[in-house]
Amino acid sequence: MPDTSPAVEPFAARTAPEAVEDLRARLRATRWPDAPLDAGWSLGTDLDYLRELVAYWADEFDWTAQEAALFRLPRFRVALGGPTRPDGGARPGGHAARERLGIHVVHARAVAPPGVTVMPLVLTHGWPDSFWRYTKVIPLLTDPGAHGGDPADAFDVVVPDVPGFGYSQRPSGPALDSVAVAGLWAELMSALGYARFGAAGGDIGSHVSRYLALDHPDRVVAVHRTDGGLPVFAGDPADLSPEEREWFAGAAAWGATEGGYAAIQRTRPQTLAFGLEDSPVGLAAWIVEKLRAWSDCGGDVERAFTKDEILTDVTIYWLTRSIGSSVRMYAANAAIPPAQLARRVEVPSGFSIFAGDVVRPPRAWLERTTNLVSMTEPARGGHFAAFEEPELYAQELRDFFRPYRRTVAG
Repeated sequence: MPDTSPAVEPFAARTAPEAVEDLRARLRATRWPDAPLDAGWSLGTDLDYLRELVAYWADEFDWTAQEAALFRLPRFRVALGGPTRPDGGARPGGHAARERLGIHVVHARAVAPPGVTVMPLVLTHGWPDSFWRYTKVIPLLTDPGAHGGDPADAFDVVVPDVPGFGYSQRPSGPALDSVAVAGLWAELMSALGYARFGAAGGDIGSHVSRYLALDHPDRVVAVHRTDGGLPVFAGDPADLSPEEREWFAGAAAWGATEGGYAAIQRTRPQTLAFGLEDSPVGLAAWIVEKLRAWSDCGGDVERAFTKDEILTDVTIYWLTRSIGSSVRMYAANAAIPPAQLARRVEVPSGFSIFAGDVVRPPRAWLERTTNLVSMTEPARGGHFAAFEEPELYAQELRDFFRPYRRTVAG
């Protein structure tokens, strides 16, 4: 039989100099809003801080150097999805079957001594980021022996950009939901030669990893997540434990004060896209406010991220013109049927609930919704733990997946 696997091709696109000059010209031509005296971050992004960040972006930030660093990662592109399989057979139904999409992926092979069982691991990012979320942690996972770890804990690491994020192609129609993306990732792992693998993620990546475990339990040996998502429960509230009820109330309060971004991204993402796609300062304001609010930074965003790191994340969105397509995924996920949301994960599940994250779930909820085998609560790190605390996050993954390495060959 001929090989019908999708072709995995090196990714080599680079930014044209005129695109960088256009960005700088737009930054220098910004029409700034006013802000109440001493408003700080209380009403959203702080005007004074953003002026400082944008001045650096326009005159000092070296995108060429940042892009060169990103290209030192082994990056590829593979076409996935579409109405038929490469061999001409029909694909299963679902959103992923609508069209074929070029997916950008980092595929970093393990550095491990002979005899070590290397675990393939697919890491899925969330919003507002991309494969950028995992750039610090990739070498710690592929070559633990060079970073103070046990060489036997090495992973083959796969970090794709979700369709419509970063360098992956955006759907021409409605955005894919997390269920459909999980289906694409199963196809991706087959294309890369992995029959069985681990899955991990946070934010939207937590949802995608969950559906990978739900829909492909024969292939996902274990799943690790850094959050449990916002609570959805269709049963009798009296059946919830006191800590679960307290968590539900806290999540509702958080949504009322911090969830405005999600409401508009779920309901009017296209309206939002006009401003964010046209104004790099508007884009930076929308993203940096979340990097600050969701990280373990004590209110000082540069305790968690340098200016170069913040602007690399934002510049990826700007140059790939992906902010509009990324926020549309919120609308897609909001339409997932309640029956899907209520499914219980039976694949062995682990959670690292970092101290600085938002809407942290209690153990009782994780036991209710998953086959919970491990829950840890690292003392440092927030919603972007893989970037904020890469060494700590890498150790969490090594520890959790260690018992399941022997099963990837089964």
